[in-house]
Amino acid sequence: MSISKIFPFLLLSGCLLSQVAFTPQESVNILTGAEKKSGWKLLFDGKTLKGWHPYNNAKSDGWTIANGELVNKTQGVSNRADLVTNDVYENFDLQLDWKVNNGANSGLLYRVKEGKWPAYESGPEYQFIDDNGYADKLEDWQKSGADYAMHPPTQLVANAVGTYNHTRIIAKKGHIEHWLNGVKVASFDMWTPEWKELKSKGKWKDVKEYGIQKIGHIALQDHGGGITFRNIKIRKL
Repeated sequence: MSISKIFPFLLLSGCLLSQVAFTPQESVNILTGAEKKSGWKLLFDGKTLKGWHPYNNAKSDGWTIANGELVNKTQGVSNRADLVTNDVYENFDLQLDWKVNNGANSGLLYRVKEGKWPAYESGPEYQFIDDNGYADKLEDWQKSGADYAMHPPTQLVANAVGTYNHTRIIAKKGHIEHWLNGVKVASFDMWTPEWKELKSKGKWKDVKEYGIQKIGHIALQDHGGGITFRNIKIRKL
């Protein structure tokens, strides 16, 4: 059997994954018995926002659930706020499916600390965006799978607008891996001299809180809507 037909697997000692194509699941928002035994936990049950709250407990009507999908609305929204997990995570293997509408832009943030700053000024961001249809010209560090404003993706492998993608983020101490549709698109080590230099010269140079947390919330960004999620699950490492 071709390697492209086999699902990704994790080697915990080396934090390495096989490179495979994304195959959509027939069943969504469900853990298998094997996954439960391995320590996986659903972050989205497909029916409620149990386990989540708006960032800083702000007012929010920008999210809705329909047909087992978590949808960030584009219209009819009075109060927007990112969604963050109630729990905090340090070392983890996180997986989810996502798709964007035409021109949409969003992200998933991790190791987020709630406070007087916006979520994106606290934790690193895995970028979700319409690479081809976004209204403005994109820098490489803004494209799908990037460590936003820090590490651009090594390849552009996002599926077409309206089609699901599969994301995997592995965070183990300072080492981070971003995977998109079975391809490792970013790999970096936080708090190293290289990382600190990137921060000091880029968008985050004057943002004290950015990237300093070793443990924090997972956050789904409300950046005007147009993104849909499902199959959000996590395993502590």
